[in-house]
Amino acid sequence: MNIDALARPAIRALTPYQPGKPVSELARERGLPDIIKLASNENPLGPGPQALAAARAALSDSHFYPDGSGFELKAALARHLAVTPAQITLGNGSNDVLELIARVFLEPGVEAVFSEHAFAVYPLATQAAGATARVASAHAGQHGPRYGHDLTALREQVTPLTRVVFIANPNNPTGTTLPAAGLRSFLASLPDTTVVVIDEAYFEYVEASDYPNTVQWLADFPRLIVTRTFSKAYGLAGLRIGYAVSSAEMADWLNRVRLPFNVSMAAMAAAQAALDDTDYLRRSVALNREGLAYLTQGFGARGLDYIPSMGNFVAVDVGRLAAPVYTALLQEGVIVRPVANYGLPRHLRVTVGLPEQNRLFLEALDRVLAA
Repeated sequence: MNIDALARPAIRALTPYQPGKPVSELARERGLPDIIKLASNENPLGPGPQALAAARAALSDSHFYPDGSGFELKAALARHLAVTPAQITLGNGSNDVLELIARVFLEPGVEAVFSEHAFAVYPLATQAAGATARVASAHAGQHGPRYGHDLTALREQVTPLTRVVFIANPNNPTGTTLPAAGLRSFLASLPDTTVVVIDEAYFEYVEASDYPNTVQWLADFPRLIVTRTFSKAYGLAGLRIGYAVSSAEMADWLNRVRLPFNVSMAAMAAAQAALDDTDYLRRSVALNREGLAYLTQGFGARGLDYIPSMGNFVAVDVGRLAAPVYTALLQEGVIVRPVANYGLPRHLRVTVGLPEQNRLFLEALDRVLAA
């Protein structure tokens, strides 16, 4: 029997998402004792102390299923965001929520729109649902930040068949953002048949004055869904906890396809505690601000072009095809992320690490580029 023939055609054509190389894998392959991972936009501080204590305490009840409704975490998020608990959908990371959105609104015969260089999960979720992807060209640099979302180009891709528009703000892997005025005008221009997803995974890191808090726009745009995560600034990537905020009606549809117990007890406890640990969040943002400045200044001093970023990472043009540079950095015990699959074959995406990690990365990059 040809097992492949049993899978849906859209699934057969999928190329699986490739995460950043784990430290343990590189250690097995190369036998290196000290490895720096700057590949997956993780928080180098590790989980906050309050979140870690809450997760450990929750483990004593691991013989019970978690609260399938996420009542306490939803209540805490509702207070934090000034919304109602009925407007929140919890996910096993924000990727899970993006998949729920695709399952509800996408199917063969309809379309999803997103930008060139946008987050890889958007085309994966669209293709898995059997929908058609329409990709807008990114800015070339004349009328907006190079590699950033071009809202005019995105709007031109929207047709009567468009059911979902995905926008990452900040975008991964470019780190570019969209200002409030332009994004709000874009939302107002869309037809009533289109759902807009604003993916704000890096929301907490952005300090630009014109960056919008789109949760505050939900009353004005009933087809808007905002997704966020505890994986980045809150340091809980390994626990897999994210969420969507929308109208209560929209959340009801998402929760109809959400699997029971999709978020663990430890993850919900840690996330709830993390919301209260404002000191940890401030330290995370400050560390990122300083590390991002250090890396970009280092790239500038070396004559390397980079994409100005508002996230906890920066994409740098290494002046040649990046894949061999990535491989050579592995030999140095440094894991970064090649992004040729995002249409950026000369760039490496580098996560902001601890000060010593950032320094060691630049020194390793010097050795590799000189060789």
